Amino acid sequence: MTGTGDATEKTDIADVRRSWTEILFTRKMLACVFLGFTSGMPLYVLISLVPAWLRSNEVDLATIGLFALIGLPYTWKFLWSPLMDRYKLPFLGRRRGWALLTQIVLLLSIGMLGQFSPASSLQTIVFVVFIVALFGASQDIVIDAYRRELLADDELGTGTSIFVNAYRLSGLVPGSLALILADHQPWSVVFWVTGLFMLVGIVTTLTIREVSDDALAPHTLRDAVIKPFVEFFSREGGIMAGVAILAFLFLYKLGDNMATALATPFYIDMGYSLTEIGSVAKVAGLWASIAGGVLGGIIMLKVSINRALWLFGFVQLFTIIPFVWLSQAGHTLAGLFLVVSGEYLGVGLGAIALTAFMARETSKAFTATQFALFSSFIAVPRTVANASTGFIVEAVGWTQFFIICFIVAIPGMLMLLKVAPWTEKRKIEQREPLKESSISA
Repeated sequence: MTGTGDATEKTDIADVRRSWTEILFTRKMLACVFLGFTSGMPLYVLISLVPAWLRSNEVDLATIGLFALIGLPYTWKFLWSPLMDRYKLPFLGRRRGWALLTQIVLLLSIGMLGQFSPASSLQTIVFVVFIVALFGASQDIVIDAYRRELLADDELGTGTSIFVNAYRLSGLVPGSLALILADHQPWSVVFWVTGLFMLVGIVTTLTIREVSDDALAPHTLRDAVIKPFVEFFSREGGIMAGVAILAFLFLYKLGDNMATALATPFYIDMGYSLTEIGSVAKVAGLWASIAGGVLGGIIMLKVSINRALWLFGFVQLFTIIPFVWLSQAGHTLAGLFLVVSGEYLGVGLGAIALTAFMARETSKAFTATQFALFSSFIAVPRTVANASTGFIVEAVGWTQFFIICFIVAIPGMLMLLKVAPWTEKRKIEQREPLKESSISA
């Protein structure tokens, strides 16, 4: 975290210039790989595997779209994140204890999904999917806090890039491997195989060291709940500045999230088999989003976070348009690969820039709760807004739907004028005194 004055800034620059081997080839970065993988698994089960399973069992698009509402825990996780900051379980420490509990529940609940039939047990499926969302969001709270406490300031950029890429990599399991397996095995086997990949997180949690300092943790539930919000809305610009940041977090990837919300049902409706989707569309999306994450990290060494948000935002915006063409082109594997690659390149670039923005706006004194608040607002478009996508598609068709997604993406770009102007030099020196007063309040 940068302090005040030129001397401090020079010190920070010197810290960042540690050799790449000192930063990259460490146990910390290895932990980021495995924690990123296990953190992404539950979400990709919800947004990739479950919709494909339901659509393959002839569940209508409107119902599949409404399943996005079951992902509300990802939107509202900041409500119980203070509890996970304030209390710790009687084993493995504050972060590792909660992580292990969530991972065991996730393994079991993902595996159990395939035991039910969408034709006769839809209500039970709704309940189990909600459990996956609840404990997946809780795991994210713990892992985000652990990662922030584990990494030094000059390791945050590299660690975040590695974490995000591993997060994306996990999508290969429910979004590709599981779909290919579903063409050859019953869904009961598919979901248990998918759930067993949570063992990656369980083994990692049991082997990494605890980094949370009990002395720095909130000593009362009131402190854990109130102070993070007081600090956030007490910064320069007051409440309106805080509201603007939250609005930007909601809008920046809204169109992008809508365009990919029903991606798998879209591919099925275009005539692609599950094997084609798993081996072409999902792989294209995976490599492109990872490439976007790596490319984004390299570009951000040269440009500011503000300018990265502008540049990557335009990429996100204009890579929606090729989906309009794909909806008219019919069955073309080459076209599918190129269109999906372009879209997810924008997804990867945008994710890196937005994650860096969130890190910049997070106070180190209240990392867990504030990060949960920010990531919750990012999840809003993926849940509440995306719940309407099935109705929109059925009303206007796929072509008009993607045009709407492009239009919806524009307001997020306009919000950059307020929260991240191209030419503004951020006054970061004002953050530290405010943070100190918040801690001592």
